[in-house]
Amino acid sequence: MGLFGKIIAKITGSADASAADWDELKTALLAADLGPELSNEVVAAARSVRAGSATEAITKALTSSLCNESREISRSISGPTVLLIVGVNGTGKTTSAAKLAAALASDDSTVLLAAADTFRAAAVDQLRTWGERLDIDVVHGADNADPASVAFDAAQQVIARNMDYLIIDTAGRLHTKNDLMAELGKVKRVVEKILPVQEVLLVIDATTGQNGLTQAKIFTESVDVTGIIVTKLDGSARGGIALAIERSLGIPIKWVGTGESVNDFARFDPAAYIQALL
Repeated sequence: MGLFGKIIAKITGSADASAADWDELKTALLAADLGPELSNEVVAAARSVRAGSATEAITKALTSSLCNESREISRSISGPTVLLIVGVNGTGKTTSAAKLAAALASDDSTVLLAAADTFRAAAVDQLRTWGERLDIDVVHGADNADPASVAFDAAQQVIARNMDYLIIDTAGRLHTKNDLMAELGKVKRVVEKILPVQEVLLVIDATTGQNGLTQAKIFTESVDVTGIIVTKLDGSARGGIALAIERSLGIPIKWVGTGESVNDFARFDPAAYIQALL
């Protein structure tokens, strides 16, 4: 049992938990990146019930902070479904694009990847390597090609080949740079000249803490994020940022990455997530 679980067990098993015990719980919640507002609500919920019901009250408070939006990938009514993968460098964005492609392909769907992170040659090479490993085609351009041009070419190909999904890996935008965020918006607009973008999935590194919430807010303002992929959710206590994002923005976590393997990627299960957090 981790530190977080031990603190809850102490409070649950005692009818007279001390102020220090409650402070310890709040500190643990803050360390788990739930943020001060949600942490205060969880402590208040636990203190309002009998000691033996504290765990249930905490679980209920955490569950209620999750949004009620669908966690399924939104499919196009007709034609290919286009998914735009966005996020800052270092979050596991390109790897997540490849893993998502593999997950969708495992359901007997046809998937095309687009390497539109043209500002970083390593990202194009990385996605092409993943494509070869997974036997999934990757559309790419020349070095430093226009990202919107690569995305548009991929959209044309996915239509011509009558495929089910197009997943576009975009450049790792620095969320503080307005010009780069505008370029990301351009990619979306260009693709939508011939195909609607059904999902804009933002990749967040669970270990970045409250900075992940800031990223989510700014990306949402720029490209209307519809879902979150949380990476590096490896069982450590610092995965609370998922709760903070959902509670603050109402954007559903749809997929989570827990490791480097292609199989370390799964649909987000709220109940299992909260149980692991506790």
